Amino acid sequence: MNLELRHLRVVCAIAETGSVTKAASALGLAQPALTAQLQRIERTLGGPLFDRDRRGARPTALGELVLARARVLLPAMKGLQDEAARLAGAGDAPPCYRFGGVNSPILGRMVHRLAAEQPPAQITTLASWSVDELAQLVAGGRLDFALTGVCGDASPSAGFGLSWQEVAIDPVLVLLPETHPLAAHDEVRLADLRHEQWVAAPGDGCFADCFATACARAGFTPRKVYETDIRGCVDLVEAGVAIALCQATFRPVAGLVTRRLAGIPLRWRLLLGWHPDSPAARKADLMVQTAKAAYVDSLAPHPAYLDWLLRHPAFGVRQPTGVRPG
Repeated sequence: MNLELRHLRVVCAIAETGSVTKAASALGLAQPALTAQLQRIERTLGGPLFDRDRRGARPTALGELVLARARVLLPAMKGLQDEAARLAGAGDAPPCYRFGGVNSPILGRMVHRLAAEQPPAQITTLASWSVDELAQLVAGGRLDFALTGVCGDASPSAGFGLSWQEVAIDPVLVLLPETHPLAAHDEVRLADLRHEQWVAAPGDGCFADCFATACARAGFTPRKVYETDIRGCVDLVEAGVAIALCQATFRPVAGLVTRRLAGIPLRWRLLLGWHPDSPAARKADLMVQTAKAAYVDSLAPHPAYLDWLLRHPAFGVRQPTGVRPG
């Protein structure tokens, strides 16, 4: 005999009533029939589930184990049945959003907004250091949207046929310990950082070339660049071992400061991509607006940068600019 949910209900009824006779009455069964069913359940599970005497039925150690599992499984199955019934009655499946992100400062805020505005929505995320990997997953239908960035006026690879739209554009900042000699300045010349060690997160985009080019224009070649994850970057900057470039909406960290680079030698454009022939394309306009709203949300911890944006309208969220490679 295979154990079924109805058998677990029998075991729970006996435990709750403390008696096979009372459980039979509660379940609308004859007492001999319930007794026979209990015996079949016990044979299946390999031992007695209750010690039974004139005082009633008390769970054995095996019975307690079965009851513990049953009290989890039965409510879970009831919840599944209720949700399935609601979905079948509604006639429409809940919206599904599958996002991929490359070191994105706003992906979490997008998820928060969508979850608040569309509680039934099913939202999944995937992090990667590779723009091409995410673009390939979107092109193959395994993701709906990719949220990534490019330096300057560059565009992601055209090889995957994705449509891209700008969310926002920011100057790239430098992350310094607050004890750094240049931390007292609002702006720092890139040339004044020629003797620094650098740390950066990995990635397959164009930013390394853009940084090297910017340094060359400033008259130097950058010293050793450590490569590690974001937490590692912060640790190395905190330790005074290196400094880092960062996005303008980088979450504030105690003991560290972000400073603009004079002349804005590096810019970072945040982009949202999707495949124009996918079902997700119908939601693209909504997702672009959600991404822009999430970007605005990300400015709250940065009042000084927000004030700077108000005086520099060429940055931040701009008028929609489509980027459609190939």
